[in-house]
Amino acid sequence: MSKRERKKELIIQWRLATIHSSLEDVIEVAEDETYVGKEKQAVHIGIRYGTTDRIVIKTMKQNDLLLITNIKY
Repeated sequence: MSKRERKKELIIQWRLATIHSSLEDVIEVAEDETYVGKEKQAVHIGIRYGTTDRIVIKTMKQNDLLLITNIKY
């Protein structure tokens, strides 16, 4: 999974999927401690494992749940 940021756009790529989000549309970015995610209407990106970290990106159009390991802040 990779993340790129252009001037006003967040681009998330995972396998063959590419998700574009305007930075102006982003409402919140937070960690999710639950196994399946608190947001029931979210686009799940990544593979769920027992030790996977979950990051929720809430935007005006949709919510994305990133399922990733080895987060480096």
